[in-house]
Amino acid sequence: MTTTSTLDGVFAALSDPTRRAIVERLVKRGETTAGVLAEPFDMSKPAISRHLKVLEDAGLIERRIEAQWRFFRVRPEALADASRWVDEHRIFWESALDRLGAELKKPTTEQGDV
Repeated sequence: MTTTSTLDGVFAALSDPTRRAIVERLVKRGETTAGVLAEPFDMSKPAISRHLKVLEDAGLIERRIEAQWRFFRVRPEALADASRWVDEHRIFWESALDRLGAELKKPTTEQGDV
């Protein structure tokens, strides 16, 4: 079961476009090094490292060290937890909007008619 604080960390980490792009690259490429992840971004290595640390602290990615290389990969279960939360709330809001739409389609009575 996912706690609110865990989801808060996941959504906070994903609120940044650079971090979302990093996660997308990892989803497409699979496990890769920090250097490869940093290639498309016009920022310093320490800045990329900070983004990776935020993603790692949120549980979205994990790090593997091999000699001098740092490899990163997505933790799909963290994305699945966030997706499940979004789906549950989407279902609620779609149902609420369907009920509202049904109410709006009902014929209205003239003012004064009760």
